[in-house]
Amino acid sequence: MDVGRPTLDHLAVFLAIVEEGSFSAAARRLGRSVSVVSYAITTLEAQLGVTLFAREGSRRPELTEAGRTVVGHARGISGEVDALVSGIRALNQGLEGELTFVVDVMIAQDRLAEILREFQSAFPTVDLRLHVESLGAVAELVVNGGAQIGLAGQVVSDHPDLHLRVLGEIELVPVAAPNHPLAQLAPIGPGVARRYRQLVLTDRSALTEGEDFAVFGSRSWRLGDLGAKHALLREGIGWGSMPHHMIARDLAKGRLVRLDIPEWRHTIYTLRAIWRRDAPPGPAGCWLIDMLSAAFAPIGAPAATRPAPGPITAPGVQPGPGGHRTAVDLEAPAVASAGSTRGRWHDQPGTRV
Repeated sequence: MDVGRPTLDHLAVFLAIVEEGSFSAAARRLGRSVSVVSYAITTLEAQLGVTLFAREGSRRPELTEAGRTVVGHARGISGEVDALVSGIRALNQGLEGELTFVVDVMIAQDRLAEILREFQSAFPTVDLRLHVESLGAVAELVVNGGAQIGLAGQVVSDHPDLHLRVLGEIELVPVAAPNHPLAQLAPIGPGVARRYRQLVLTDRSALTEGEDFAVFGSRSWRLGDLGAKHALLREGIGWGSMPHHMIARDLAKGRLVRLDIPEWRHTIYTLRAIWRRDAPPGPAGCWLIDMLSAAFAPIGAPAATRPAPGPITAPGVQPGPGGHRTAVDLEAPAVASAGSTRGRWHDQPGTRV
């Protein structure tokens, strides 16, 4: 027996009866007569070659075994149609259908997860693709078109294809295991750290290949993974810098010791939002950048106001279609980091830290 193709309307009528519990209640919900609803079900049953409701012996229509099978498929189809309609409506309002986002491995992952949880609530129709890269590889992915937005460090301070907006800072701390020779020196004299192996994070980016920054040791191990660097530091294999938020517990527990190296007293890793000049962020991307700015505010700066999920407006900013912000307000010059610049990195190129 050949099975016909039911229409979306007939499936919607079927689900209305299941959800409302009667033909008359479904008719009221749909704004149709009972006879029209009954005819739709009769037609659907004829198309599928099964009986969906046991109508005799009960005042309420009861699903047959075949009806219980069909209702699961019908709900799945209805959900997909609703998602399609929502997605097209969002596209017509200028909202991205998909957003590819790349972040620097240095950032606090728990804070990023909180932001992305709010992102999914604010933009349920936008699919997100997340990449985590090191140093220059973040900018390279954006430059090459592999990601629309990046949260990058300052290793790429200027690129003709990129817009950059300063978002915040991460403190990098030179550390070693408590049994490392440097950890047992007090004080550490100028140039002494150069005698010991430095563990250095490196990237695989051709964009900044071969450049070093904040590398003091005459001997070094180059590592492509920040987690591996962390583990080797705790084993006492060398000394090196780590984001403070990643090692705060190690410092408190005595598993790592902060080193007072004269050449490296206080180092800030500046975070920037980056995107291609020819592909500015849409409403979801603008919202994400604002959330990142609030979460990673510069050290010593006033706490930023977190943007509310959904439509975004701000003084002097024109809302885009559907009330969402457009990318135009991201073109303003970035605000400089608060506080003294002494001991900070001044956007010098370098891909190994």
